Amino acid sequence: MAAPALMSVRPADGPPDLSIGQLGRLFEADRVPRYTSYPTAPHFRTDIGPGRAADWLAGVPMDEPASLYLHVPFCRQLCWYCGCTTHITRHAGRINAYAQTLARELDLVAGYLQGPVPLAHLHWGGGTPSSLGTADLAMLMRRIDERFGFTADAERAIELDPRFVSKELAECLARIGINRASFGIQSFDPAVQRAINRIQSVETTGLALERLRGAGIGAVSFDILYGLPHQDVASVLDTVDSVAALAPGRVAVFGYAHLPALKKHQAMIPDELLPDAAQRLAQFAAITGRLEAHGYVAIGLDHFARPDDPMAQAHQAGRLERNFQGYTTDRATTLIGVGASAIGSFREGYLQNHVDLKAWRAAIAEGHLPTARGLRLGADDRHRRAIINRLMCEGQADLRAIADAHGAAVLAPEPERFARLVELGIARRVGDLIRVPARYRPLLRLVAACFDRYLAPGQARHSLAV
Repeated sequence: MAAPALMSVRPADGPPDLSIGQLGRLFEADRVPRYTSYPTAPHFRTDIGPGRAADWLAGVPMDEPASLYLHVPFCRQLCWYCGCTTHITRHAGRINAYAQTLARELDLVAGYLQGPVPLAHLHWGGGTPSSLGTADLAMLMRRIDERFGFTADAERAIELDPRFVSKELAECLARIGINRASFGIQSFDPAVQRAINRIQSVETTGLALERLRGAGIGAVSFDILYGLPHQDVASVLDTVDSVAALAPGRVAVFGYAHLPALKKHQAMIPDELLPDAAQRLAQFAAITGRLEAHGYVAIGLDHFARPDDPMAQAHQAGRLERNFQGYTTDRATTLIGVGASAIGSFREGYLQNHVDLKAWRAAIAEGHLPTARGLRLGADDRHRRAIINRLMCEGQADLRAIADAHGAAVLAPEPERFARLVELGIARRVGDLIRVPARYRPLLRLVAACFDRYLAPGQARHSLAV
């Protein structure tokens, strides 16, 4: 078995030997974005609204495939760790009404395009998108096919709660063309599950996986969390071994972001039950070592994939990208977001729909695009975004090459923050090449933050850096 990374390190060029405990204590209070976009969503502005959205949709190129994200904000049960925009309901009428409004929004969006734009990627997120039920899922997929269409090799993905994957649902998903599914696992430790209000056995997860594979959906991703209450290294390793036995093609490993000031239900998780920064790093290091021992390839900040998975191949070829869903093989320049709170990305900038369900429904009922806010990208934003994306995807960035591509001067990192990271060996600079050693992958966001001109110190709306 491979030894966990980050336990004790001594960079060759001379920074001090840092134990994992020392690393954790050094960055215990640091809060930085996850950089699924730059600039990040807290900086979106309300003066970007439906009119701007209409203009940007009209400018979507007809000769390039686009991507579509659909947000379904419903779950049957509240998981206390959840940081998503979601509502707890089992009311069929309310869910069906949402599906009908979603269909009308698809019509509105398509009406502003110059013509049908083929989709290379489709992602159903939430919440739990399958809460719509098989009839509404099929109806909406027909609408998408009519209004957009798909490229021959399009990826059609959906996030699922393994506790609610019936044989009927699996067969429906296969019929409507879904070819990738993502399961939220988080932890298989019963004590952790009780503390986060999500009871989900290995057997239940395995049955859901069997149903999907039996229906012909073989591409499956799992999400697991570290930094949860009652977790320790032994606990996360047990979960990783159970996950590996089920053999998903991809595993995403996220650090739990405890932000009860923003997500009130997270107050159900007492602060004193949470591991500290050093323990979080130890858990991530253990997970990394065990997944690599099971044959997974480390990708970017927090993803792992089998060597034959398209994401591993994109990473190897330098074609890995990052968007609001995290790491992706999607290279489309247009991502259209549909549904309450959904975010889209266009050449001109970002758009976000109303988070409030009533406001979202009301706008669509009046025949308006439900855009609540957004951000127009300036030249400096694009330049910094390119640097941050390369750091997050490849662990390195050639500042000169990126500057030349943007017709600009080389951008310098924030000096004080960057000097601290260089001193510790977490970042290295040779000429205009900045590189983060592989053992410091969990700290990539700290290096990316050196190029974030919007970042204010100590912002509680961002998650811990480790």
